[in-house]
Amino acid sequence: MHKDFLSMLDYSADELNEIIHLAIATKQQLHDGIRMTPLEGKSVALIFHKPSLRTRMSFEKGIHQLGGHSIYVTKDEFDLGKRETIADAAKVLSRYMEGIMIRTFHQHEVAELAKNATIPVINGLTDLLHPCQILSDLMTIQERLGTIEGITISYFGDGNNVANSWMEAAARFPFSLRIATAQDTLPDQGILERARKEGAKIEITHNPMDAAHGADVIYTDVWASMQEKDKAQERARTLLRFQVNQKLVSLAKHRACVMHCLPAERGKEITDEVMDGPQSVVFDQAENRLHLQKAILMKLIA
Repeated sequence: MHKDFLSMLDYSADELNEIIHLAIATKQQLHDGIRMTPLEGKSVALIFHKPSLRTRMSFEKGIHQLGGHSIYVTKDEFDLGKRETIADAAKVLSRYMEGIMIRTFHQHEVAELAKNATIPVINGLTDLLHPCQILSDLMTIQERLGTIEGITISYFGDGNNVANSWMEAAARFPFSLRIATAQDTLPDQGILERARKEGAKIEITHNPMDAAHGADVIYTDVWASMQEKDKAQERARTLLRFQVNQKLVSLAKHRACVMHCLPAERGKEITDEVMDGPQSVVFDQAENRLHLQKAILMKLIA
């Protein structure tokens, strides 16, 4: 298995399925009161250049449950490439720690960190990708629908890092992906092209009703990410017709689940009625970040 977890395209479909199945088994063991400590005596640096609730809590709790120790690192300690080079910091951390999780802005900086570290590096989020989120979402879909194969996942809204990671997932798992967005908010075209070359079934549409029709999963995210709040009003005007509301959800399959990676701006990209409704698995997704990331940690570090 690859040393690092930076992108789903670094892994085969079998390897990603192994992680999901391990996460499901680990979740069941936790619920059964079975304690596993494969990270006993090991430490993981958690580097945060962006604020976080789910990423920080789930990684810290997961490392603790696995018997390990986490160290929270902020921009004050590690300002990528400024206070010292990324390569130098990677080499220092490799002497102290057994793993690194980083949540930051630029994908190339995470790649450079991984290139120079001799320990595993996990991408907790960049502006380009959010692989831990999407792999845990696939776990949630597996639990809820019983399968990933042959389903249709429809994503609505901004073509951001979440949409990009969904395209990468479509290149590894046998589902169809529809992305409903505006012409000005398209996902990364390089990732789209590569995913399609690797067999992904991806449709880009500007018609939200078409995207919702017959879907198994309705998915959305905030219209303006945390570093783009200055664009929030413009995005709201552009993407209003892609809001996930009851009218849109009614076009999907009866058993369809509604997903949002959180945090949500209720009343904008998703309505309260839908987010708190019976088809919502939003908080199951949040919980499964813990279990899926534990599986990644066990595969890479234990």
